[in-house]
Amino acid sequence: MTDTYSGGTENFDPDSSGDADRARRERVNRMLASVAKGDEQAFAELYRETSPRVFGVIVRMIRDRGEAEDILQEVFATAWRRADTFDPARGSAITWLVTLGRNRTIDRMRQHREELLGENDAPEIADESPTPAVAAESSEEKRRLESCLDQLEPQQKSAIREAFFTGATYNELAQRLAVPLGTMKSWIRRSLMQLKTCLEQ
Repeated sequence: MTDTYSGGTENFDPDSSGDADRARRERVNRMLASVAKGDEQAFAELYRETSPRVFGVIVRMIRDRGEAEDILQEVFATAWRRADTFDPARGSAITWLVTLGRNRTIDRMRQHREELLGENDAPEIADESPTPAVAAESSEEKRRLESCLDQLEPQQKSAIREAFFTGATYNELAQRLAVPLGTMKSWIRRSLMQLKTCLEQ
């Protein structure tokens, strides 16, 4: 399953009508465009704005919160690296992110199906299964992301995970971890820069 999208998937976009919705879509589009330029703050804002929706799509499909959280990590790691491939003429940023999430989830579900059926039944679904390259990419991305997260300080790692999984605001994160708001903002910025450097190595 490749991470592609088209205007035909626009029905997955929760922001589909109204001036306010259009303005919100455009704002998220601008965030993703800024992420493509390496803007860490825009990336944090993109997490907060879109991760709850992307996570909701994933968890409804796979019905396993732990796995959904893993997939969400993979989706945003991919979004960080491939934001420059987003084309607003082909769909909104939220549609692009949701499509990444759906594709990753389908790949994971097919992998599970292979494991459950066993080797003898694998040839029957060979044409529908993810290619070895796709499966390897997904596994490698997760491993690299987890390795890079482990290099962060414990509290900073916790803050990044909260941003990934709950879409918490800076204020909420600061309250949860009992640190000043300015400190939290600095943690997020430094952590995203560290992750970017680590993932690009």
